[in-house]
Amino acid sequence: MKIVAAALLFALSAANAHSPLPPASPAASAPAKTPCDALAADRKLTGPARAQFLKQCNDNAASEAKAACDAKAAEKKLSGAARNSFTKQCMADASSL
Repeated sequence: MKIVAAALLFALSAANAHSPLPPASPAASAPAKTPCDALAADRKLTGPARAQFLKQCNDNAASEAKAACDAKAAEKKLSGAARNSFTKQCMADASSL
């Protein structure tokens, strides 16, 4: 009886070993696109030129977001910890767009 159960278990595991895995969805494996990625793709940049462009573009976007957040904090007349907290949240919101 044990031999029959072992043979059946082996046959089932061998059958499952050859079953194909479902294909990964392209959206799940593709990295999130940023506006800078879209610009680099439009310009057909590759390799080091693309890397340099993305670094400059992302740095510029971050500095523009920081300036906008600082302006909003000044508009609200925030200072100290409240200003830092507001700016941190504002920057996080800006980077998620």
